[in-house]
Amino acid sequence: MRNIQLFSTDTDDGVVSVVAKTGPGEHRTVAQIPIGNAPRGGVKFTKDGRGFVCNTSQNTLSEIDAVTLKEVRRIEVGHGPRGMGIVPGERYLLVSNSGSNSVSVVDIELNVELLQIATGRDPRHMGITADGQVAYVCVWGEGYVSKLDISALSGAGGNPEQVTELARIPVNREAHPYSLAIDPSGRRVFVANTQADYLTVISVETDETTHIPVGSSGGRAVAFTDDGRFALLTVENTSSIVVVDVETLEVTRSIPVGPGPRGLVVDPADETVYITNFARANMMLGHPDFAPNSLTMVDLKSAPLDRDEGVFEYEEIYVGYGPCSVTMFDLDSLPADERQRRLERAEAQA
Repeated sequence: MRNIQLFSTDTDDGVVSVVAKTGPGEHRTVAQIPIGNAPRGGVKFTKDGRGFVCNTSQNTLSEIDAVTLKEVRRIEVGHGPRGMGIVPGERYLLVSNSGSNSVSVVDIELNVELLQIATGRDPRHMGITADGQVAYVCVWGEGYVSKLDISALSGAGGNPEQVTELARIPVNREAHPYSLAIDPSGRRVFVANTQADYLTVISVETDETTHIPVGSSGGRAVAFTDDGRFALLTVENTSSIVVVDVETLEVTRSIPVGPGPRGLVVDPADETVYITNFARANMMLGHPDFAPNSLTMVDLKSAPLDRDEGVFEYEEIYVGYGPCSVTMFDLDSLPADERQRRLERAEAQA
């Protein structure tokens, strides 16, 4: 039996909903963790199950424990934190502050913000390369992706003051790049644009961009199939996932999901994609059986992704109000005795 947990960031409720997955089609909501006001972005986890999420209206991060499913602490950052990334090595966390026009460097050993790096207007979500050398940050208000040299955060101590901006990669000022993901090969960055009817792809080697028409504006988030063959883009305006062949950069099909999809995550073990349905009750486009405030679950094995043929298999589970993002953590990645120790400590402190 598997021990997977899905964490839905529920903006309107100020909670993170936790859905336990014990097998294909076996899901149940096990907790709603109260955190700060207007949480945004996916919960980012360290290997030992420390989870961090932005509280946009309170200028803080909440840390939650994947084992006890409780909030541990809050860390003050800049104004309007929206997105974040954990730097490999897990000493530092980067936070984009949409109201401060900056990126915070947070020491998660000391649990304190060290400094803020100036960016353009309204930075949103980000991605960090697997080697921890570069961070890409969507600068929503000015239509470019900021490329940061974060190599100074590597090593035993790190030197956050040496983080510098390498380039500003233009998308389009009117496109409003919102979030991005680096493909599994590490060669390309896929950028979701909220106000453009295309997905932007950046070459990691040259910083050159390619625009892929997707038929509608409203791009929100990107994820990849486990084999790296396909990129999956949520398109809020059409309540669908657009599938893109990573090598040919061509759209191969569209998958209807729940209303107003934003975040998504793929479980590689069974090739199920989980999508947050963010839209309020007056927006009911999408799969007719699925309502707002839920996760749509699509079995990617049930129909081909490389052509518009066949019908996908779906499920649904309700979460809190205004789910904007979803991430996944495998409890079995932690030793059983460590999980038990943390549960006993939490019970003693209750």
